[in-house]
This record gives sequence, C-alpha cells and structure tokens, in this order.
Amino acid sequence: MSIKRFIRFTDQSGTIQYGEPSASDVKGILEGKYVEVLSGDPYKGFSKTGKQATIKQLLSPIESIPIFECIGLNYAHHAKEANLTPPSHPVVFTKPADALAGPYEDIPIHPEAQSQLDYEGELTIIISRDGKNIPESEALSYVLGYTAGNDVSARNFQIPASISGNQFGYAKSFDKFAPIGPCVLLAEGVDPQDLQYETRVNGEVRQKTRTDDMIWTVKQIIAHLSRGTTLRRGTAIMTGTPSGVGLFMEPKGFLKDGDMVEVDVEGIGALRNRIVFEK
Repeated sequence: MSIKRFIRFTDQSGTIQYGEPSASDVKGILEGKYVEVLSGDPYKGFSKTGKQATIKQLLSPIESIPIFECIGLNYAHHAKEANLTPPSHPVVFTKPADALAGPYEDIPIHPEAQSQLDYEGELTIIISRDGKNIPESEALSYVLGYTAGNDVSARNFQIPASISGNQFGYAKSFDKFAPIGPCVLLAEGVDPQDLQYETRVNGEVRQKTRTDDMIWTVKQIIAHLSRGTTLRRGTAIMTGTPSGVGLFMEPKGFLKDGDMVEVDVEGIGALRNRIVFEK
C-alpha cells in the first residue's frame, strides 16, 4: 500500500523518526499513540519498516523551511468581509525560516505584538523540488503535499499605514508565527480545491470553509510565484485565509494570553498551539 501522509516525531528513547498515522489517528491528539515507522525522507521518498513506535513529542513534519511564501486576500468570502476588491494578481508576502513552529508548540508573543494578535487558518503547500517558470498544467507535480498552517498576525503592525506602509510582512514574521502540521498529506490523489477546514479558538469555531472558495487556485499560485523566480524544495506556501478572522468580528476577536488556536484540515488533522504572552 502506498503511503498517504507522514509525521515527524520523537519516540520514547528521544530518537527523531518519521511515521505514517492513519486517517482516524489524525482526527485526535497524536502524542501518546502508536504509529508505523517510516524510513527515508520527505524528498527522496519513504518506505514502511513494519515497526511501530510511540509518539512522545510531535514535531513539525518538515524539519526546516527555506522561506514561507504567503498569499493574502485569497478567499472570496474573506475579501467580502474585508470590503476589499481582490487585485488582478495574488497578493504576496513572505515569512522567514524562523517563523516555523511545530503543530503543538506554544507560540511566544513579544510584548509589542500582543494588543491586536490574530489567527489565520490556511491550507499550506510544501514544494517537493526546485522549479522555475512552472506552467499551471505542471504545477501540482511540484507539490510534495499539504498541511495545516496558521498565519499568526500582529495587526497593530499591519493595519495602520503609518506604521506598516501598507505592507504585511513585518506583522507576520515574528519567530514561530507559522506553525504547520500535524502531518503532511501527500499530494497524489488529493484535490486541493476540494478540502474542508476550520479554525477554532478555545473550541469556538471562528473560520469554516471549503477550498473551492479560493480566488486563485493552488495551480495558479504556484505558476505566479515561480514566474522568473526559483521555488526551492521545502518552500511552504500559505494559500490565504477564509472569512472569520478576529479583526473583522464585533466585538474584535483578537487572541489573548493562554488562548488555544486549532486549525483543522480534512485528512490532515489539527494544529493545536497555545498563545503565550512574553513578559
């Protein structure tokens, strides 16, 4: 049988392993469960070992990310709630490598980023190999798989034009502002425009969408980002957030110290990250 998804974890002895959880396992908390151990790596491929191990700590499924490429304003209902007209090409910003965080990791929040902290649940693409000038017709062949992501955002550094210069990047680029996981759902046989997901804060559903609400599809995003630019293996692409962000709630739904944010994607499972305000 082919491998459908993978996680990265430490076992009871502290050894870092890859494993394949079942579709039912990813619906719950993975730590403490048994998982089939895989040999190999995400880019060269995996094979089953026939061995099992207990997941002591769940890690980011991808060990390191060269860069996060992120798409803004990419869901029709989100554009409507923001009262914004999408431009003719995708809105693009980046997050640095150190924005990466694990699926169950606490997210530390600098004191100056705490006043208007927001979540953005997003389907996230992992690129499998270097590519440049990729046509839409070949775009999905460059996808290793899909995972859940949270584009954590300090709106006080994003929204005021006098502070941000109408740029998104700084407000979204603090360390650990891009948790991903819990697993990577391998691309083969997956239609990225037919997935359902939701974002919850302390158990309350804030965002719920199907990916067919995207304005620009995964194929179009990859073609756009690779125009004259090399997309490196391991690049993570956050594909935009649906309606329901805290910024547009009344009263505002900004995150507080100790809040638990979950981003739960069909077939992938849920991120579970606690917000921790630094003193």
